[in-house]
Amino acid sequence: MPNQPTSPELRTETAAYLAALEERMQVFFQEQRQILEQISEETLPLLEAIEALSAGGKRLRALLAYWGWRGAGGQAGDLGLVDAGLALELFQTAALIHDDMIDASDTRRGAPSVHRRFEAMHQLKGYKTNPAHFGSSSALLAGDLCLSWSEMAFAAIPQLQQASQARAIFDLMRTEVMAGQYLDVLGEVIPQEEADLALTRAQKVIRYKSAKYSCEHPLVLGGALALGLKAQEASDLLAGYRAFALPLGEGFQLRDDVLGVFGQPEKTGKPAGDDLREGKRTVLTALTSQSVGKEEALFLEQSLGNPDLSGQEILALQELIRSSGALDEVEAIIQAKGDQALEQLAALPLDPLPREALTALAYQALNRSA
Repeated sequence: MPNQPTSPELRTETAAYLAALEERMQVFFQEQRQILEQISEETLPLLEAIEALSAGGKRLRALLAYWGWRGAGGQAGDLGLVDAGLALELFQTAALIHDDMIDASDTRRGAPSVHRRFEAMHQLKGYKTNPAHFGSSSALLAGDLCLSWSEMAFAAIPQLQQASQARAIFDLMRTEVMAGQYLDVLGEVIPQEEADLALTRAQKVIRYKSAKYSCEHPLVLGGALALGLKAQEASDLLAGYRAFALPLGEGFQLRDDVLGVFGQPEKTGKPAGDDLREGKRTVLTALTSQSVGKEEALFLEQSLGNPDLSGQEILALQELIRSSGALDEVEAIIQAKGDQALEQLAALPLDPLPREALTALAYQALNRSA
């Protein structure tokens, strides 16, 4: 499923939106810098960590919100969608900060994760007490601060007063992500269990921790803003958006799970097999457990979550996942999710440009290497 070529018109409008988003983000951070400076210049590392992490990423959520808006009749260049994109990107940054803390990840996008950044700062400056505790405490506060800023940006959307359904979507998104994150944490600490139960939990994690907030909610939020929908007000277009974006989001996260085991470090910005060292219980690992013998299943179970796995052990686990057929099965599921999403997209009553944009985003989400 190669990436789709895009028209000059689409590239021009996308670039204009992304440029406006980047400018708004820089203005927002400058405003927050002035506030923090008035409190104490010693608090600026919080801002700098958030700003550095926010500078990366594909802006998938912001783009889905924008094209959801455009597909529902919204006009190009509306600044309200810039604020919506800012809110979604800040929420994503907060989620990454907390996720890396929970997983004890050393890197993110090729740079130290935020808690490791503060840990290094502690060591560099010769602070007292435990560097790791300072790192995790500071990162927790940075993540919470970023969540607060996300709410501030969302509340500034001009169309929000006329579209209370957008507020309900944003609030639901935040609750679902936290619940999904907890299910992910829970799956990592439960002793060996039946593969079917592990698979069911992994599927829920995919849906609530990632798929809905990565694809479904941003797209529907943009549409709800354009339509000015009140809470609980029905819309065939938004129902169609959901039917397209949920399987797309699930395929997107399944691709992320594959990259977490088989991705190339120079592209993912994380060590090879990092999800295995972190003990991620994914559909990929659950399907492997279902398909191998007791001895191999025990090896997988004892290996997951071991931060000291050697390169050879990672290679052995990768081969086990391949030979079990789990990798091929997940790739088939990703293909099926993509086909389902594109089928639902074809049924949506969209103008040519939003349709082209959503098609391109779908291909990019499912075929990425980072």
